[in-house]
Amino acid sequence: MIKEIIVVEGKDDTVAIKRAVEADTIETNGSAIGEDVLKRIALANERRGVIIFTDPDHAGERIRKIVARHAPGCKHAFLPQEKALYKGDIGIENASPEAIRTALSELRTETADEAGEVSFEDLMEAGLIVHPDASNRRLVIGRLLGIGYANGKQFYKRCTSFRISKAEFIEAFRKMEEELEG
Repeated sequence: MIKEIIVVEGKDDTVAIKRAVEADTIETNGSAIGEDVLKRIALANERRGVIIFTDPDHAGERIRKIVARHAPGCKHAFLPQEKALYKGDIGIENASPEAIRTALSELRTETADEAGEVSFEDLMEAGLIVHPDASNRRLVIGRLLGIGYANGKQFYKRCTSFRISKAEFIEAFRKMEEELEG
Protein backbone atom coordinates (compact mmCIF):
# COMPACT_ATOMS: atom_id res chain seq x y z
CA MET A 1 0.00 0.00 0.00
CA ILE A 2 1.29 3.42 -0.93
CA LYS A 3 1.39 5.63 2.16
CA GLU A 4 0.65 8.91 0.37
CA ILE A 5 -2.68 9.80 -1.19
CA ILE A 6 -2.51 10.11 -4.97
CA VAL A 7 -4.23 13.13 -6.52
CA VAL A 8 -5.72 12.31 -9.93
CA GLU A 9 -8.11 14.08 -12.26
CA GLY A 10 -11.06 11.69 -12.37
CA LYS A 11 -12.70 8.36 -11.62
CA ASP A 12 -11.14 6.58 -14.60
CA ASP A 13 -7.70 7.59 -13.31
CA THR A 14 -8.55 6.14 -9.89
CA VAL A 15 -9.56 2.86 -11.54
CA ALA A 16 -6.25 2.75 -13.46
CA ILE A 17 -4.23 3.51 -10.30
CA LYS A 18 -6.03 0.77 -8.36
CA ARG A 19 -5.32 -1.73 -11.17
CA ALA A 20 -1.61 -0.99 -10.72
CA VAL A 21 -1.12 -0.43 -6.97
CA GLU A 22 -2.95 -0.39 -3.68
CA ALA A 23 -3.48 3.29 -2.93
CA ASP A 24 -6.02 5.89 -1.91
CA THR A 25 -6.84 8.71 -4.32
CA ILE A 26 -8.45 12.12 -4.33
CA GLU A 27 -10.07 13.14 -7.59
CA THR A 28 -9.97 16.79 -8.67
CA ASN A 29 -12.81 16.25 -11.16
CA GLY A 30 -10.91 18.09 -13.84
CA SER A 31 -9.43 21.56 -13.82
CA ALA A 32 -12.35 23.23 -12.05
CA ILE A 33 -11.03 22.18 -8.65
CA GLY A 34 -13.30 23.25 -5.83
CA GLU A 35 -12.14 24.72 -2.53
CA ASP A 36 -13.41 21.66 -0.66
CA VAL A 37 -11.20 19.37 -2.77
CA LEU A 38 -8.18 21.64 -2.24
CA LYS A 39 -8.80 21.58 1.53
CA ARG A 40 -8.96 17.75 1.49
CA ILE A 41 -5.71 17.64 -0.48
CA ALA A 42 -4.00 20.03 1.97
CA LEU A 43 -5.18 17.91 4.92
CA ALA A 44 -4.01 14.72 3.20
CA ASN A 45 -0.64 16.33 2.57
CA GLU A 46 -0.28 17.23 6.27
CA ARG A 47 -1.33 13.80 7.51
CA ARG A 48 -0.07 11.28 4.93
CA GLY A 49 1.63 13.15 2.12
CA VAL A 50 0.37 13.61 -1.42
CA ILE A 51 1.54 12.42 -4.82
CA ILE A 52 0.28 14.55 -7.70
CA PHE A 53 -0.28 12.30 -10.72
CA THR A 54 -2.12 14.21 -13.45
CA ASP A 55 -2.44 13.64 -17.18
CA PRO A 56 0.61 14.59 -19.28
CA ASP A 57 -1.21 17.37 -21.12
CA HIS A 58 -1.90 21.09 -20.73
CA ALA A 59 -4.94 20.59 -18.46
CA GLY A 60 -3.02 18.12 -16.28
CA GLU A 61 -0.15 20.58 -15.92
CA ARG A 62 -2.58 23.33 -14.90
CA ILE A 63 -4.11 21.05 -12.24
CA ARG A 64 -0.63 20.04 -11.02
CA LYS A 65 0.28 23.72 -10.51
CA ILE A 66 -2.95 24.51 -8.65
CA VAL A 67 -2.57 21.52 -6.30
CA ALA A 68 1.14 22.18 -5.68
CA ARG A 69 0.40 25.82 -4.85
CA HIS A 70 -2.23 24.79 -2.26
CA ALA A 71 -0.25 21.87 -0.81
CA PRO A 72 3.48 22.71 -0.96
CA GLY A 73 5.98 19.88 -0.67
CA CYS A 74 3.96 17.29 -2.58
CA LYS A 75 5.63 14.52 -4.48
CA HIS A 76 5.14 14.41 -8.25
CA ALA A 77 4.72 11.41 -10.55
CA PHE A 78 5.11 11.97 -14.28
CA LEU A 79 3.89 9.69 -17.04
CA PRO A 80 5.38 10.13 -20.54
CA GLN A 81 2.75 11.11 -23.11
CA GLU A 82 3.40 8.01 -25.20
CA LYS A 83 2.57 5.78 -22.19
CA ALA A 84 -0.76 7.59 -21.66
CA LEU A 85 -2.03 7.63 -25.23
CA TYR A 86 -4.93 5.59 -26.60
CA LYS A 87 -6.75 6.43 -29.84
CA GLY A 88 -5.69 10.07 -29.66
CA ASP A 89 -6.71 10.47 -26.00
CA ILE A 90 -4.02 11.31 -23.44
CA GLY A 91 -4.67 10.32 -19.85
CA ILE A 92 -3.54 8.30 -16.86
CA GLU A 93 -6.57 6.07 -17.45
CA ASN A 94 -4.95 4.86 -20.69
CA ALA A 95 -1.67 3.79 -19.08
CA SER A 96 -0.74 0.20 -18.37
CA PRO A 97 -0.34 -0.91 -14.73
CA GLU A 98 3.38 -1.30 -15.43
CA ALA A 99 3.71 2.29 -16.69
CA ILE A 100 1.85 3.57 -13.62
CA ARG A 101 4.06 1.57 -11.25
CA THR A 102 7.17 2.90 -13.02
CA ALA A 103 5.96 6.51 -12.73
CA LEU A 104 5.19 6.01 -9.03
CA SER A 105 8.65 4.53 -8.44
CA GLU A 106 10.34 7.63 -9.91
CA LEU A 107 8.80 10.34 -7.74
CA ARG A 108 10.19 13.85 -7.59
CA THR A 109 9.71 16.32 -4.75
CA GLU A 110 9.51 20.01 -5.50
CA THR A 111 11.62 22.29 -3.35
CA ALA A 112 11.55 26.05 -3.22
CA ASP A 113 14.49 26.83 -0.98
CA GLU A 114 17.44 26.14 -3.28
CA ALA A 115 17.85 26.06 -7.03
CA GLY A 116 19.29 23.02 -8.78
CA GLU A 117 22.58 23.07 -10.56
CA VAL A 118 21.24 23.10 -14.13
CA SER A 119 21.35 26.56 -15.69
CA PHE A 120 19.22 28.09 -18.44
CA GLU A 121 22.40 28.18 -20.54
CA ASP A 122 22.77 24.40 -20.06
CA LEU A 123 19.32 23.97 -21.58
CA MET A 124 20.22 26.19 -24.53
CA GLU A 125 23.50 24.34 -25.14
CA ALA A 126 21.64 21.01 -24.99
CA GLY A 127 19.23 22.18 -27.69
CA LEU A 128 16.25 22.15 -25.34
CA ILE A 129 15.49 25.83 -26.00
CA VAL A 130 15.85 27.82 -29.25
CA HIS A 131 16.52 24.74 -31.35
CA PRO A 132 14.50 23.46 -34.33
CA ASP A 133 13.81 20.18 -32.49
CA ALA A 134 13.70 21.62 -28.94
CA SER A 135 10.18 20.40 -28.21
CA ASN A 136 10.97 16.79 -29.12
CA ARG A 137 14.29 16.94 -27.25
CA ARG A 138 12.50 18.17 -24.08
CA LEU A 139 9.98 15.35 -24.47
CA VAL A 140 12.76 12.73 -24.52
CA ILE A 141 14.98 14.20 -21.80
CA GLY A 142 11.94 14.95 -19.61
CA ARG A 143 11.05 11.25 -19.74
CA LEU A 144 14.64 10.26 -18.97
CA LEU A 145 14.82 12.63 -15.98
CA GLY A 146 11.37 11.60 -14.76
CA ILE A 147 10.02 15.17 -14.81
CA GLY A 148 7.74 14.93 -17.85
CA TYR A 149 7.33 17.23 -20.83
CA ALA A 150 7.10 21.01 -20.47
CA ASN A 151 7.77 24.11 -22.54
CA GLY A 152 11.24 25.66 -22.21
CA LYS A 153 10.51 28.00 -19.32
CA GLN A 154 8.61 25.36 -17.34
CA PHE A 155 11.27 22.74 -18.09
CA TYR A 156 13.92 25.01 -16.55
CA LYS A 157 11.67 25.59 -13.54
CA ARG A 158 11.23 21.82 -13.10
CA CYS A 159 14.98 21.25 -13.31
CA THR A 160 15.55 23.77 -10.52
CA SER A 161 12.47 22.86 -8.45
CA PHE A 162 13.27 19.16 -8.49
CA ARG A 163 16.99 19.85 -8.01
CA ILE A 164 18.18 18.05 -11.09
CA SER A 165 21.93 17.85 -10.62
CA LYS A 166 24.40 18.66 -13.36
CA ALA A 167 25.50 14.99 -13.33
CA GLU A 168 21.89 13.75 -13.74
CA PHE A 169 21.36 16.23 -16.55
CA ILE A 170 24.54 15.25 -18.39
CA GLU A 171 23.69 11.55 -18.14
CA ALA A 172 20.13 12.12 -19.39
CA PHE A 173 21.49 14.35 -22.19
CA ARG A 174 23.87 11.57 -23.28
CA LYS A 175 21.03 9.02 -23.35
CA MET A 176 18.78 11.47 -25.20
CA GLU A 177 21.44 11.98 -27.88
CA GLU A 178 21.82 8.20 -28.28
CA GLU A 179 18.04 7.77 -28.53
CA LEU A 180 17.62 10.54 -31.08
CA GLU A 181 20.52 9.31 -33.21
CA GLY A 182 19.39 5.67 -33.14
